[in-house]
Amino acid sequence: MLMKSLHLLSSTILLHRFASRSIASLSSLPRRRIIVRTRNPSFSSPFPPILFRPISSGKVLAMAEESSSSTSSSSQKHTNRLAAEHSPYLLQHAHNPVDWYPWRGEAFEEARKRDVPIFLSIGYSTCHWCHVMEVESFEDEEVAKLLNDSFVSIKVDREERPDVDKVYMSFVQALYGGGGWPLSVFLSPDLKPLMGGTYFPPNDNYGRPGFKTLLRKVKDAWDSKRDTLVKSGTYAIEELSKALSASAGADKLSDGISREAVSICAKQLSRSYDSEFGGFGSAPKFPRPVEIQLMLYHFKKLKESGKTSEADEDQSMVLFSLQGMANGGMHDHIGGGFHRYSVDECWHVPHFEKMLYDQGQLANVYLDGFIITKDVMYSYVARDILDYLRRDMIAPEGGIFSAEDADSFEFEGAKRKKEGAFYIWSSDEIDEVLGENADLFKEHYYVKKSGNCDLSSRSDPHNEFAGKNVLIERNEMSAMASKFSLSVEKYQEILGECRKKLFDVRLNRPKPHLDDKIIVSWNGLVISSFARASKMLKAEPESTKYCFPVVNSQPEEYIEVAEKAALFIRGNLYDEQSRRLQHSYRQGPSKAPAFLDDYAFLITGLLDLYENGGGIEWLKWAIKLQETQDELYLDREGGAYFNTEGQDPSVLLRVKEDHDGAEPSGNSVSAINLVRLASIVTGEKADSYLNTAHRLLAVFELRLREMAVAVPLMCCAADMISVPSRKQVVLVGSKSSPELNNMLSAAHSVYDPNKTVIHIDPSNSDELEFWEEHNSNVAEMAKKNRNSEKVVALVCQHFTCSPPVFDSSSLTRLLSK
Repeated sequence: MLMKSLHLLSSTILLHRFASRSIASLSSLPRRRIIVRTRNPSFSSPFPPILFRPISSGKVLAMAEESSSSTSSSSQKHTNRLAAEHSPYLLQHAHNPVDWYPWRGEAFEEARKRDVPIFLSIGYSTCHWCHVMEVESFEDEEVAKLLNDSFVSIKVDREERPDVDKVYMSFVQALYGGGGWPLSVFLSPDLKPLMGGTYFPPNDNYGRPGFKTLLRKVKDAWDSKRDTLVKSGTYAIEELSKALSASAGADKLSDGISREAVSICAKQLSRSYDSEFGGFGSAPKFPRPVEIQLMLYHFKKLKESGKTSEADEDQSMVLFSLQGMANGGMHDHIGGGFHRYSVDECWHVPHFEKMLYDQGQLANVYLDGFIITKDVMYSYVARDILDYLRRDMIAPEGGIFSAEDADSFEFEGAKRKKEGAFYIWSSDEIDEVLGENADLFKEHYYVKKSGNCDLSSRSDPHNEFAGKNVLIERNEMSAMASKFSLSVEKYQEILGECRKKLFDVRLNRPKPHLDDKIIVSWNGLVISSFARASKMLKAEPESTKYCFPVVNSQPEEYIEVAEKAALFIRGNLYDEQSRRLQHSYRQGPSKAPAFLDDYAFLITGLLDLYENGGGIEWLKWAIKLQETQDELYLDREGGAYFNTEGQDPSVLLRVKEDHDGAEPSGNSVSAINLVRLASIVTGEKADSYLNTAHRLLAVFELRLREMAVAVPLMCCAADMISVPSRKQVVLVGSKSSPELNNMLSAAHSVYDPNKTVIHIDPSNSDELEFWEEHNSNVAEMAKKNRNSEKVVALVCQHFTCSPPVFDSSSLTRLLSK
């Protein structure tokens, strides 16, 4: 209904029709890539898929090259208010001739005083098309004059203010059927949206109005049709508010949907499975880890119910997808970690930015793949990701940076940046660096003199990478080793040495821009993966040796990274008195408060940190944060969590987000957190956690029933809460005992998402006091085994516990039953 209402409304407004044609006409333009957030467009949701809709990268970059020389001179000629900000994205625009304001009252007051509309531009520092629009339009004196004379211009970093981005992205999605970054929206002085779009080229082209024409049209419409525009914007916000803040119709999900959501989602995903290259859906391909999590959860559920062949099918789809991503060019074979997504169907040519939220989630699903199969290929990839983060993305104080850009200069002194310049290679470069091993390396990674971006018509349609190679593995390691008459071990060793040489050469290239913001939510995702790796990787065979870029660290080193990141957040982004978080840090805490995702993702990280051997203080903090989250974001009448506190009058929508996309939704993660917390504590507190989770899920029952593929992690939560009794592994022993570490590793050596690990040192009075207050059963177990010389493990379920076991192998066997 919302979409129909908005389209009917927009059809009466000339400006909206104009903008609609502007956006729609992009689909007819040549392009190098379209980015699609994987919400299935066939759904009857009022919010269609988010699309980036750029024109040909080659044409834009050619135009950008002509004007790029203006950047250095304009940086001396102009300085605007953004120069006082901390956000890397805002600072990138601090020397535009556009008179930018940050998002705050000063800008809104200026628009009211001058009685002019606001032009709002939202992006992030590693956004390729944000860079293009800056060079083409925001560095242009003519565009700047149009903006400065007739508008108040505001810049927003979507990573600093996801709440502001959500409001206007929802408007653009609902009205035009697409959105993306840069997000370009025109607002009334009271912040109601008038019209919007994404990237606009500066001049009319391909029959599509350019940004300059658009600015003149908006000014004319504001002068002549203001009342109609403002009424339409007000109506749009009212309708969006209704659609995005649903309430529960019952106190809990119906039993059927709670038990069936995972199966419904798995069937929907299976229909979109790519049996040739792996993954779910077609190009462009995103590594949406929540899909992998759902399929693995379903695999476990099928296996437990005796449906072995169906379980094997799920496992096969997941493992083939993980292998395809790891072998492809989306994986940085030289430096580790993953790029954002693949523009083609074969995981080959990526969009080259690296985002922290991808690294944390992907490390976790590769760890799961390893624990299920015990194949060190998966643990290698998990280590590869984590070692990349340790080397390149961690501040000395422990916080973990946000992203690396896709674009960089090809060489010092180059006039413009190119996408992927840091990561791609010519055949001659590889010959020069690798010498006698060049042929082996080039055959292994499909390197060709003419360039290798030829595996798909989508890989490089405009021939931008002619003569360049994006490394991809297309052959089995054993077959390649045999071809060169080498053992697999020796072959791997040579490849590692080659990668290290290329890595060292690559260090001399101009590096991509690093966005060194430290975002709480994304750090929470990575705290989780580092903590889990510290115990799960102990299941690797002792003789396992990896080659560069993996460092061959002891698994215990990874939990130190997790703890240091958590300490950074607690010391710099948490107020002990108010018990509130701040959202991000760069040269000090951001002005923005935390959002739902910050609390939910950090709580997950802290629970994983505790369950994998961290101290009781992390569990205590998780419980405190859950209390604050409930206080600030929980809709106690309607159920579920809003994304914001609702205290900022400049944020017009308070949304209950459910979509599990590139990042999981805060509500999905919160539902799982509540189930986990309820299995740790007892009594009224456990009941309260479960009641909150039940009501949360009930808010999204229709979504779970009709569009499960849009909410895969929430489907897992719905099943988790329906499990009659969550398995508890209780370990009692001294923290100083090496055997406790072995027991913890054993407890995590078997894949089981419906398991909680509790450890207690009976000689620690602080721990005993905590458990006596929160779960007297655990305290009693500790007291009974206080005098044991060995670490004691008990596995409890359905209100009974197994006989105690005293060694890690016995615990592994017990959990494997």
